Amino acid sequence: MTRRLISSGSSFEREIGYSRAVVDGEWIFVSGTTGFDYSTMSIADGLVEQTEQCLRNIEAALTQAGAELKDVVRAMYILAGSEEFSDCWPILSRYFGDIRPAATMIRAGLADPRMKIEIQVTARKSSR
Repeated sequence: MTRRLISSGSSFEREIGYSRAVVDGEWIFVSGTTGFDYSTMSIADGLVEQTEQCLRNIEAALTQAGAELKDVVRAMYILAGSEEFSDCWPILSRYFGDIRPAATMIRAGLADPRMKIEIQVTARKSSR
Protein backbone atom coordinates (compact mmCIF):
# COMPACT_ATOMS: atom_id res chain seq x y z
CA MET A 1 0.00 0.00 0.00
CA THR A 2 1.10 3.51 -0.77
CA ARG A 3 1.02 6.27 1.82
CA ARG A 4 0.92 9.83 0.50
CA LEU A 5 0.71 13.15 2.33
CA ILE A 6 -1.50 15.98 1.06
CA SER A 7 -0.87 19.63 1.98
CA SER A 8 -3.15 22.64 1.62
CA GLY A 9 -0.26 25.07 1.95
CA SER A 10 -1.53 26.20 5.35
CA SER A 11 1.19 27.55 7.63
CA PHE A 12 -0.43 25.54 10.45
CA GLU A 13 0.63 22.25 8.82
CA ARG A 14 4.28 23.26 8.79
CA GLU A 15 4.23 24.92 12.23
CA ILE A 16 2.40 22.12 14.04
CA GLY A 17 3.63 19.14 11.99
CA TYR A 18 0.66 17.48 10.33
CA SER A 19 -0.83 16.90 6.87
CA ARG A 20 -4.15 18.20 5.55
CA ALA A 21 -4.81 14.62 4.48
CA VAL A 22 -3.12 11.25 4.43
CA VAL A 23 -3.84 8.78 1.65
CA ASP A 24 -3.27 5.18 2.69
CA GLY A 25 -4.24 2.83 -0.11
CA GLU A 26 -7.91 3.46 -0.88
CA TRP A 27 -8.49 5.40 2.35
CA ILE A 28 -8.17 9.16 2.76
CA PHE A 29 -8.05 10.70 6.22
CA VAL A 30 -8.64 14.45 6.12
CA SER A 31 -7.48 16.31 9.22
CA GLY A 32 -9.79 18.60 11.12
CA THR A 33 -10.27 21.45 8.66
CA THR A 34 -11.28 24.96 9.66
CA GLY A 35 -12.81 27.85 7.78
CA PHE A 36 -9.52 29.53 6.94
CA ASP A 37 -9.02 30.51 3.33
CA TYR A 38 -5.49 29.14 3.05
CA SER A 39 -4.60 31.31 0.07
CA THR A 40 -4.99 34.45 2.19
CA MET A 41 -4.84 32.92 5.70
CA SER A 42 -8.01 34.83 6.52
CA ILE A 43 -11.19 33.57 8.18
CA ALA A 44 -14.75 34.87 7.99
CA ASP A 45 -16.50 35.92 11.18
CA GLY A 46 -19.67 33.87 10.71
CA LEU A 47 -20.26 30.19 11.34
CA VAL A 48 -22.12 29.62 8.05
CA GLU A 49 -19.32 31.21 5.99
CA GLN A 50 -16.71 29.21 7.88
CA THR A 51 -18.65 25.98 7.29
CA GLU A 52 -18.75 26.67 3.56
CA GLN A 53 -14.99 27.34 3.49
CA CYS A 54 -14.28 24.18 5.54
CA LEU A 55 -16.06 22.12 2.93
CA ARG A 56 -14.28 23.85 0.04
CA ASN A 57 -10.97 23.10 1.79
CA ILE A 58 -11.95 19.47 2.31
CA GLU A 59 -13.07 19.14 -1.29
CA ALA A 60 -9.69 20.50 -2.46
CA ALA A 61 -7.82 17.98 -0.28
CA LEU A 62 -9.94 15.12 -1.58
CA THR A 63 -9.32 16.21 -5.17
CA GLN A 64 -5.56 16.19 -4.55
CA ALA A 65 -5.98 12.69 -3.14
CA GLY A 66 -7.85 11.50 -6.25
CA ALA A 67 -11.24 11.35 -4.54
CA GLU A 68 -14.49 13.32 -4.36
CA LEU A 69 -16.97 14.34 -1.71
CA LYS A 70 -19.14 11.37 -2.72
CA ASP A 71 -16.35 9.15 -1.35
CA VAL A 72 -16.76 10.50 2.21
CA VAL A 73 -17.93 7.77 4.59
CA ARG A 74 -17.52 9.57 7.93
CA ALA A 75 -17.68 13.18 9.10
CA MET A 76 -17.02 14.80 12.45
CA TYR A 77 -18.23 18.33 13.14
CA ILE A 78 -16.49 20.10 16.00
CA LEU A 79 -18.11 23.37 17.03
CA ALA A 80 -16.98 25.98 19.54
CA GLY A 81 -20.65 26.55 20.41
CA SER A 82 -23.38 24.05 19.62
CA GLU A 83 -26.28 26.52 19.82
CA GLU A 84 -25.74 27.63 16.21
CA PHE A 85 -25.22 24.16 14.72
CA SER A 86 -28.60 24.21 12.99
CA ASP A 87 -27.46 27.30 11.05
CA CYS A 88 -24.95 24.99 9.29
CA TRP A 89 -27.49 22.38 8.27
CA PRO A 90 -28.39 23.87 4.87
CA ILE A 91 -24.69 24.00 3.92
CA LEU A 92 -24.00 20.49 5.21
CA SER A 93 -27.08 19.20 3.42
CA ARG A 94 -25.98 20.80 0.14
CA TYR A 95 -22.60 19.03 0.32
CA PHE A 96 -23.56 15.76 2.06
CA GLY A 97 -27.35 15.42 1.64
CA ASP A 98 -27.14 12.66 -0.96
CA ILE A 99 -23.92 11.14 0.41
CA ARG A 100 -25.14 10.88 4.01
CA PRO A 101 -21.89 9.85 5.72
CA ALA A 102 -21.88 8.54 9.26
CA ALA A 103 -21.47 11.69 11.36
CA THR A 104 -20.84 13.05 14.82
CA MET A 105 -21.06 16.58 16.21
CA ILE A 106 -19.21 17.59 19.34
CA ARG A 107 -18.66 20.86 21.14
CA ALA A 108 -15.08 21.65 22.09
CA GLY A 109 -12.64 24.49 22.48
CA LEU A 110 -10.89 25.18 19.17
CA ALA A 111 -7.26 26.27 18.77
CA ASP A 112 -8.03 29.84 17.72
CA PRO A 113 -10.89 31.92 19.15
CA ARG A 114 -11.84 33.05 15.62
CA MET A 115 -12.63 29.44 14.66
CA LYS A 116 -16.26 28.45 15.03
CA ILE A 117 -16.18 25.02 13.36
CA GLU A 118 -13.72 22.32 12.37
CA ILE A 119 -14.68 19.40 10.15
CA GLN A 120 -12.83 16.12 9.82
CA VAL A 121 -13.71 13.47 7.24
CA THR A 122 -12.67 9.98 6.20
CA ALA A 123 -13.17 8.88 2.61
CA ARG A 124 -12.66 5.67 0.69
CA LYS A 125 -11.86 5.94 -2.97
CA SER A 126 -14.52 4.22 -4.99
CA SER A 127 -13.45 2.01 -7.85
CA ARG A 128 -14.02 3.86 -11.08
